[in-house]
Amino acid sequence: MESSTSSLAPENLLASQKAGLDVSFGLASRAVEGFEKLIDLNVRTFRTALAEHQEYVTKAFSVRDPKEFFALQNARFQANAESTQAYWQQVADVATGVRGVYLEAAQDQIGKSQRNVQAFVDSIANGAPGSNAVVSAWKQVIDTATQSANSAYEAARAAARQVVEAAQDDAASAANAASTASAATPPAVRAVSTKATSAKK
Repeated sequence: MESSTSSLAPENLLASQKAGLDVSFGLASRAVEGFEKLIDLNVRTFRTALAEHQEYVTKAFSVRDPKEFFALQNARFQANAESTQAYWQQVADVATGVRGVYLEAAQDQIGKSQRNVQAFVDSIANGAPGSNAVVSAWKQVIDTATQSANSAYEAARAAARQVVEAAQDDAASAANAASTASAATPPAVRAVSTKATSAKK
């Protein structure tokens, strides 16, 4: 009987609580690191956008010809699409990193819980003679619950992976659409500049 109560000893409970707190603070720390990375990314993106806009405005004031102006606008549009795609890719990378830490911690906690429950059942089995049928039933229930938990965890992980992949695909599609729109604009620019040239004659 002592073996079954030894897992419930105050020292073991305190150690378990301390481990749980360490995991919680570790996860909170990683979440803050992810938030810091996003803030840093936003500051760098804003600085870059400001510098690029200043360069664009300076060039726009020095343009003398409508064709050159529209070409400058098209180049700016293409650069914006590429910058947007790069930004969202970096956001997805930060989110994936934080998500990976949480999934790893969840897997560790599930493993620890499974081991603790198994150890508890084993200690009951060793301390209670003649209760093999009850212990076997408990083990079967625990095994079934463990398999269900593992299946749910894998399904959640697969769903999270699909969400990240869908976000990455959407960012790539948006960039491709912007590239296609930018590539389709030069004929219109040529038509406008041809009309402007004809009007001057």
